Amino acid sequence: MLKSYLTVKKNGNDELIIQKSRFIGYVRRVETEEAAQAFIQEIKKKHADATHNCSAYIIGEHDQIQKANDDGEPSGTAGVPMLEVLKKQHLKDTAVVVTRYFGGIKLGAGGLIRAYGSSTSHAIKATGVVRRELMQGFSITIDYTLLGKIENELRNSEYLLETINYLENVEFIVFVKQDEIEAFQNWMIDLTSDQAKLKTMEQKYIEVDVSSTQTENE
Repeated sequence: MLKSYLTVKKNGNDELIIQKSRFIGYVRRVETEEAAQAFIQEIKKKHADATHNCSAYIIGEHDQIQKANDDGEPSGTAGVPMLEVLKKQHLKDTAVVVTRYFGGIKLGAGGLIRAYGSSTSHAIKATGVVRRELMQGFSITIDYTLLGKIENELRNSEYLLETINYLENVEFIVFVKQDEIEAFQNWMIDLTSDQAKLKTMEQKYIEVDVSSTQTENE
């Protein structure tokens, strides 16, 4: 499993008018090729009257699955530029469909490449990008006498305090980045004078919002 990666939020869309043509970009997070194809068919059905429904997607930890479709536009002027935007922004598990309603003015190959790339970028920005960080869960059980101190320290740390359970003793559920596990354990031992009971829990991805300008610069 990757320690961290970028992807889009669940779904979103945006629309541009370029030389009287409507370009509507749709974005969705997908984790399988079947889900990507189902999304594309959904948009094609929704816009069955459109001139083109061009698509691109990139799936897998190592971007194993990459597909682009021009859907009738001149070869290489739609799907590939859309896929290039996904790659430039380092997005994984992401599918995009750009629907075009022709407005009567031909754009030429260069104009089409810019239009489909721009539509994809705008749709991604409207949807939002997240960084998914693989984090290790910990259960930390302490005596109530340490509650105030440990809660305050955790809330002011870079670690993610998810839950506090007020039981016979206090239990904190905390998530820690993979590279910080040993440092976290040592920190907790020092803070509590080794009075805390630490138990490893499940790993899970935690999502953090990222601006699209960050993804373009990475």
